[in-house]
Amino acid sequence: MLRERTSPNISEFLRYLAAHPEAENGLPSLTELSKELDISLASLREQLEVARALGFVEVRQKTGTRRLKYSFAPAIRQSLGYALAMNNDHFRKFAEMRNHLEAAYWHEAVKLLTESDKQELQAIITRAWDKIRGTPVQVPHEEHRKLHLTIFNRLDNPFVIGVLEAYWEAYEGVGLNVFAGGYEYLQEVWRYHQVMVESICSNQFEVGHEALVKHTDLLYHRP
Repeated sequence: MLRERTSPNISEFLRYLAAHPEAENGLPSLTELSKELDISLASLREQLEVARALGFVEVRQKTGTRRLKYSFAPAIRQSLGYALAMNNDHFRKFAEMRNHLEAAYWHEAVKLLTESDKQELQAIITRAWDKIRGTPVQVPHEEHRKLHLTIFNRLDNPFVIGVLEAYWEAYEGVGLNVFAGGYEYLQEVWRYHQVMVESICSNQFEVGHEALVKHTDLLYHRP
């Protein structure tokens, strides 16, 4: 049995946010909150900035402060950005974790996809090949990102989704969205993507899983 919902290691402001879903419509003024939480204005402002950096609140000049829907991605973005600033090799380790997550959640994710999702995946494949076969050749990076996120978008797990979203921002941050690796490499990647989508649309999920696992290994052999 889970213990009573409590988080002793979070700030007074974060505890307040977690306990007040109505805060999505707006929070009281800082002065009021300071009194209610029995903390100084300076301390409350510091806690607010942390919440803002973690993506828990939105602060606007005209509409004030309100609680946002929970997302794990902003917290990962901050930590991963710091790790990459120290050493870009951290991206490989993060990518390995992301690859394992996609492989582990593949079957659960694809079974949740709607007909509309499948049509969108087919449209993404078409747009990607148009860019690859066009003159000049274009890297279908937006399509690459959209394809993977669409496949897993129905999962009811903000932590998995957060990792997958943060991965693509880091992917761009380390420059993997540019045209590198050669034309043959680009074609090979998208042949695997096409197999993945075709397998989803025909309910041959294991075939798609195999293509997913094989294609994620291509990044480590990118010329």
